[in-house]
Amino acid sequence: NKALEQDEFLLFVQEIRPTDPSLNYVNYEILIRMKGEEEEVIAPGVFLPTAERFNLITKIDLWVIDHTFSWLKKHANKFHPDMHFSVNLSGQSMGDVYVLSHIIELLESGLIEAKKINFEVTETMAIANLKGANDFINAVKKYGCKFSLDDFGSGLSSFGYLKNLNVDVLKIDGMFVRDIMDDAIDEEMVSSINNIGHVMGMETIAEFVENEQIAEKLIDMGVNYLQGYGIGKPRPMDEILKSDS
Repeated sequence: NKALEQDEFLLFVQEIRPTDPSLNYVNYEILIRMKGEEEEVIAPGVFLPTAERFNLITKIDLWVIDHTFSWLKKHANKFHPDMHFSVNLSGQSMGDVYVLSHIIELLESGLIEAKKINFEVTETMAIANLKGANDFINAVKKYGCKFSLDDFGSGLSSFGYLKNLNVDVLKIDGMFVRDIMDDAIDEEMVSSINNIGHVMGMETIAEFVENEQIAEKLIDMGVNYLQGYGIGKPRPMDEILKSDS
């Protein structure tokens, strides 16, 4: 509550790199950090579980959304016109009418181009309320935003419901990606998810790409985008103004 009241959160980004060499830009996922009592940077794994437990996660999502839109309004002309920023939405926010109306209000205001925003929702959250998730997704997509399904493959019936969920991008769960050099089953899982995504007209992102060898194998598989510490570590959002403008 104190961090929300006193604006003590920070926006970080992590690169999402295309494997197609003709695309001369990268996308970014928006990440959140919190400033500690001594100005240290606190990782989200420390405070987000508590925020969810005490029903504060929606307020944090709104903080991220508002600050991302404000930052992009100020700096959008410094980036490639086709690049976008991915913003995570919690299950609580996806079920919140106010969050939906607030996002629509921002999009209708024309602060930024809607195509600059790609919302991310986790597979487990989406499957928990398939109709509600689809209603939310469809309402926002009308304005030109896209949606990614994060951690895909972690659910028990992933492929079974996928054709009924109106998303544009599949993020392949990192638990399969990180061991594809040593585990034939994980390699086949990644390949299968990538292939089914493409058949359904979706793009694919592999998470947890930790080294060049994994990256090369994923490129050979035809995965569209790579994300992980081997591609780029999270860094303060303002830093990309220097390197990517």
